[in-house]
Amino acid sequence: MGRNVLLLLLLALAPRLCWAAASPPFSSPRDEVRLISATNETKDGKIKLALEFNLKPGWHIYWRNPGDAGFPPTVSAKPPVVLGPIAFPPPEFLSQNGVGAYVLSGHVVLPFTASRVAENGVAVEARWLACADVCVPEHASFTLALSGGASAEAGLFPTAPASIPSPYAAHLAPDGTLTLAGLTPRQVKTARFFPDAPTVLVNDAPQRLSFGPEGMRLRLKLAGTPPPTLTGILELTDPSGQTQALNLTAAPAAPAHVPWWLLALLGGLVLNLMPCVFPVLAMKGLAFARLGGAAYGYIRREALGYAAGVMVSMATLGGLLLGLRQAGEQVFWGFQFHSPIFVAAAGWMMLAAGLSLAGAFHVSVPGFIGRLPAQHSFFTGLLAVLVATPCTAPFMGAALAAAFALPFLPAFTLFLALGAGLALPILILAFLPQLAALLPRPGRWMAVAQKVLAIPMFGSFAWLVWVLYLQAGPQGLILALVGAAILTLAVPRRPAFALVLVALLLFLRPGAADQPGLSLPNARPYSASTLADLRAAGRPVFIDLTAAWCITCQVNERTTLSAAPVQTLFRNQHVAVLVGDWTDRNPDITALLEENHRAGVPLYLYYPPGGAPKLLPQILTPGIVAAALSG
Repeated sequence: MGRNVLLLLLLALAPRLCWAAASPPFSSPRDEVRLISATNETKDGKIKLALEFNLKPGWHIYWRNPGDAGFPPTVSAKPPVVLGPIAFPPPEFLSQNGVGAYVLSGHVVLPFTASRVAENGVAVEARWLACADVCVPEHASFTLALSGGASAEAGLFPTAPASIPSPYAAHLAPDGTLTLAGLTPRQVKTARFFPDAPTVLVNDAPQRLSFGPEGMRLRLKLAGTPPPTLTGILELTDPSGQTQALNLTAAPAAPAHVPWWLLALLGGLVLNLMPCVFPVLAMKGLAFARLGGAAYGYIRREALGYAAGVMVSMATLGGLLLGLRQAGEQVFWGFQFHSPIFVAAAGWMMLAAGLSLAGAFHVSVPGFIGRLPAQHSFFTGLLAVLVATPCTAPFMGAALAAAFALPFLPAFTLFLALGAGLALPILILAFLPQLAALLPRPGRWMAVAQKVLAIPMFGSFAWLVWVLYLQAGPQGLILALVGAAILTLAVPRRPAFALVLVALLLFLRPGAADQPGLSLPNARPYSASTLADLRAAGRPVFIDLTAAWCITCQVNERTTLSAAPVQTLFRNQHVAVLVGDWTDRNPDITALLEENHRAGVPLYLYYPPGGAPKLLPQILTPGIVAAALSG
């Protein structure tokens, strides 16, 4: 009997021990919302409150940074009550028709602190936006009575922070790459960054995850120039499916401009030795040899004229590239060769240069241009940049990738440094014209040398016709031949046309129009899904990103990737070879180039089974490939 009385007494007192601390709910077809308290009484006039949302399936509210649309929940109270900021849990990412939003759904508790609160209760007004296929603004006034004692709702408040400070050093590169030192694929399977500021990122853009020696890399698409400091929430999911939210502050990775300038200068200098530019440089050297014992002032003007042509052409190309990228276009070094019209025009220019060297005609410039000093050297400098764009030299890749990641002005100076390197061999004569005396003296040998130099020009024309054939089919071939016929029939010595036509027909032999790189034994076309399938199966993968107009690519494929030792290595190690043809624009290849911070082709990657990819140099040898596969 006494035990039953004690039980009844405890039941009667239970409501006083743990009293409900919640307002009447606001209900709609979209949600149910109420104001709750962690305690039933104030302490020094302060109390911890929260908005509790129970959202119907398919409906959501917005995070503190809503993204491209919406607005977050807000709370207010009449004076003297003062409300602190709402503490938001980590959000979810929602993409709808190109709109990226950061949202919260299901059961959501949004805590905040109130101060200067009366002992008997508090009144709060709240506004929020509930969205599904449509959005509905909602508003409610909540009154919460405080009767003292514990709160039945205390367990709804989070006992631990929803996100913790990141223990990893983080940096944001100018191109939007977020790097966290020390993280590996064993720790992170997926990642998503949610910025605090609403206008920092293109919110709906993919965030590509990769890993390198420095740690985890997450490629973000910046909406403008990089912010001084990037803050937000980084959600990391490990291979077991566990997710962790980190409060992240990423300092800018300050670019070291001087090393990039040196790389660009070296890249331009080495570019003179590439098969694209060397014929033009040799042609210019022949022109200087023809000067013989000319006055130093004349030699200096000619050298400066060539350098000016190179710099003007490179500045124009760099400004166009950077301007298009700032306008949102995905363009890279050599992008103009994606256009069949440009390829045809470049081919005809190579043909004209070859015919001129062969003695078919002499190029003269009309009007006031012909009265300018060093006008032929100037136009030769323009030609040098034109023929340089299909080639990529060592040091160039890193410098151009840096240029595409920097703001416009420092990026533009990198293109000028590249042009200075390209012009440097001739530019030296402007400052040391006496070096021209070391060149062979003029003589009959020059006529023979000039005709020899015409051969690579005709070869360049035939190669560009092949590129045009790959891009535009028979119509492109007809266009090239008609243009060549008009050009050669206009010259005084028409037999030169027969030479060009024979060279063209020899070059376009059966099978010459195969897809670039797929002539490699057992090669398959690259796609992101094919790479994923091969990696999931545990196969090592070698990727060759190439283009028909990329001479460096063609040389590497013929001298290294097709070589018997390399093919034997591929077979013995069961390496799958994937070739990405970038002769025409291809978004999958463009994405892979951007992911690896490359400004153009060639790009060579080796994926060992289960490991991070290895980036190979742009100039290959069998030894370099063997070292990558064995490492």
